[in-house]
Amino acid sequence: MRYPTLILSVICAVFAAGTAQAEKRVAFVVGNGTYKNVAPLPNPSVDAKAMAAALRNVGFEVVEGSNLTRDKMTERLLDFGKKAQGADVALFFYAGHGIAISGTNYLLPIDADIKSEMDVKLGAAINIDLTLEQTMGDAKVKLVFLDACRDNPFAAKIKSNSATRSVNVQTGLAEMKSGEGTLIAFATGPGQTALDGQEGGNSPFTRALLANLTQPGVEIQQAMTKVRAQVNEETHKGQLPWGHTNLIGAVYLNGAPAPGAVAAAAPASGAKPGSDVELEFWRSIKDSNKPEEFNAYLTSYPNGQFRSLALSRIASIESGAKDATRNLSTGIDPATFKEEANQTTEDQIGLDKGQRRDVQRRLNGLGFDTKVTGQFDAPTRTVITRWQAARGYPKSGYLNKLQHKALLTEIVAAAPTASSDEERPAPKRRAPSTVQAQPQPQPQQPPPQRQYSNPGPDPAGAGRFIGGVVGGMLR
Repeated sequence: MRYPTLILSVICAVFAAGTAQAEKRVAFVVGNGTYKNVAPLPNPSVDAKAMAAALRNVGFEVVEGSNLTRDKMTERLLDFGKKAQGADVALFFYAGHGIAISGTNYLLPIDADIKSEMDVKLGAAINIDLTLEQTMGDAKVKLVFLDACRDNPFAAKIKSNSATRSVNVQTGLAEMKSGEGTLIAFATGPGQTALDGQEGGNSPFTRALLANLTQPGVEIQQAMTKVRAQVNEETHKGQLPWGHTNLIGAVYLNGAPAPGAVAAAAPASGAKPGSDVELEFWRSIKDSNKPEEFNAYLTSYPNGQFRSLALSRIASIESGAKDATRNLSTGIDPATFKEEANQTTEDQIGLDKGQRRDVQRRLNGLGFDTKVTGQFDAPTRTVITRWQAARGYPKSGYLNKLQHKALLTEIVAAAPTASSDEERPAPKRRAPSTVQAQPQPQPQQPPPQRQYSNPGPDPAGAGRFIGGVVGGMLR
């Protein structure tokens, strides 16, 4: 009789399915875009809604919100913290503005109006580190995704109101390291800006998460390797997601693979050299001049087959930057290395469109690639930040008179001042031409950008939740 065996198999299958369903998964998903005191962001609420739907489809209980004030964010966090206690997997996704002050990261509710560091510490913004610790500290696996890599919209105000003391207002978010059982992922690397995407759509980072995070049988670290490769390719190497992980086991959001496929679904950190995913990742960065991209490869593949090449490229890039700084600093006013720049100092230079093109060309001539548009859009700001970092100047993405003068001196013999046909004088003609001149294409404005800097403390500690969240915000 085969029926008892068949019935037993069905019972086992049902029991296994019930066990999988019994896993407690809780997610916090919020997108803030309709800011009241700074320019709005078009896509965070779209990103959050799409992410919430994807997570519900794989068994998460989602605490969701869009365009939340501080009070509403606090309510959602309290709800999430209660539900995440003892969870097998707790996931935190945020899209919107984030800022970093003196190495501490904060998320911005839509009613944030920050004029000084004191406003932040008195609760106008949400302290990320303390929030993660108090809401997710008790979960077995903690996954954090921050699509908040935008310029700090309050940086100039905070600095101008802190004249009597030194306040470090960073570009983007500060570095955060994960504790045991934690994965933290940012839309882009430290000090970089991330694209928000076309209005009404998803950002490149969220789009890649949606495409890879909940694929059946794909381990989370393997999924994140694919996310990095997709974003890097989609943005033409202009953006590379960055992260830190201390997961101590395989994590699957949509079912583990069959036993025979486990080896193929191994985490990226344990992937065998030469795997298709590793090769794809390496090909996407091998010609890069950004050390953070090679560090991202080493994080995912610490024993990868290109490890020695990655280390060599990092050493070469850093050595070249140091040599350049030493050689170029001769004759430069020492104050250049101390005076910070912002929108006001740049406006004081009085750069017209042609002079902005010249700055962009000079940066290109030094290997800091950017489009020559005559507009200092977000990608150009990112390139200026990279140039400042390489020279040892304060990083802000804006210029002041000293830095502008240093750039002009630095590139005198390295790049022509005119490199496009549109700026060469037209040949003289003996008679008027009947051919109408073609209008020059106008550079497109890039979409608003999200921003991070270096990622902060370990979010994995446990503590009393309700008092901790509220207290943490008021520190």
